[in-house]
Amino acid sequence: MPSRACPRNRLGRVTDGTLSPVDPPVRLRPEIVALPAYRQGKPASSSAFKLSSNENPFAPLPAVLAALEDERDINRYPDATALALREKLAAKYRVSADEVHIGAGSVALLAQLLLAAAGPGDEVVYSWRSFEAYPSLVTVTGATGVQVPNRADGGHDLPAIAANIGDRTRAVIVCSPNNPTGSIVTADEFETFMAAVPDDLLVILDEAYAEFVTDAGAVDGTLLLSRYPNLVVLRTFSKAYGLAGLRVGYALGRVAILDAARATAIPLSVTGPGATAAIASLDHEAELLDRVRQIAERRDRLWEDLVAHGWQIPRPQGNFIWLPTGPETSDVAARLADAGLVVRPFPADGIRLSIGEEEAVQKLLQMSEEIVGSLPEGNPARRLG
Repeated sequence: MPSRACPRNRLGRVTDGTLSPVDPPVRLRPEIVALPAYRQGKPASSSAFKLSSNENPFAPLPAVLAALEDERDINRYPDATALALREKLAAKYRVSADEVHIGAGSVALLAQLLLAAAGPGDEVVYSWRSFEAYPSLVTVTGATGVQVPNRADGGHDLPAIAANIGDRTRAVIVCSPNNPTGSIVTADEFETFMAAVPDDLLVILDEAYAEFVTDAGAVDGTLLLSRYPNLVVLRTFSKAYGLAGLRVGYALGRVAILDAARATAIPLSVTGPGATAAIASLDHEAELLDRVRQIAERRDRLWEDLVAHGWQIPRPQGNFIWLPTGPETSDVAARLADAGLVVRPFPADGIRLSIGEEEAVQKLLQMSEEIVGSLPEGNPARRLG
């Protein structure tokens, strides 16, 4: 019986009934197939501290849990616009409810804004290293990301970002405090930047960690919305308000921009329990912000102690600290993991370490001097001398 050649698909690949572990069985966008999936912070065992996801270490407020107990109509769809929450936030920031847009975390809102602004042939400019979702969100739109290197202190080089804006630029992302380095953009730097960019260019100010900022010179985008019609500010209930598991974020900006973002949104992505918990959190904001103050104080004490031990690290303003361990990143992360501290390594760049329980801080300090002392001379995380 004559042998039959294996059939080939339209791409010329052999299709003998087996599937390659790399190639999908259908035709997909190659740039999407090539994207690495978002990698969540590594979970921790019951005997370890999870410092990998910038979560709030405090348990939810009793008042928030009580509000959730009344959320029993989960067989019904929620209010698609989260109007009650938008009205609450509108009163807080002295804007109209239509100038507030709610999403399943601030990252979902960022995705919607980018889809509304950019497409194939366009560019989106942002600092790097910054939030690791930025490159993939830009790629999904079909646009090209333009990455501008951070300054040596981990902060945004806003003049360089402005210099990289061209005719194809459709959006710029500014992250303050920057995730993962913790460095802020100052109010003066940001206003100088806004004066330099076209007034019809969408500027997205990602302030997911704004509540932890204690530097009086830092930018506060909510105070600038009336001055800059092209500005959208992103914030979230995941970090300071401790609602990471319920996925609620919000955007503040002009109605026409937010309406375009709403048009790209997946309908009904904010759940009723999420909106209810966010409203309850705003009703008890003073208590929550006292917890934020405690985390910020713990962060500052840790930073001072690490610097005293010989670390060279940026002054942090989020609820995390950045260790720019460079080539030794994976080794340092493994040593911390062995000691029960699960952190977020970015190989060849550094380690982001969330501010967790006081016991976790003390455990880190117990091994801090030994680790920094073992780093080779020239490592960016080790101070000279």
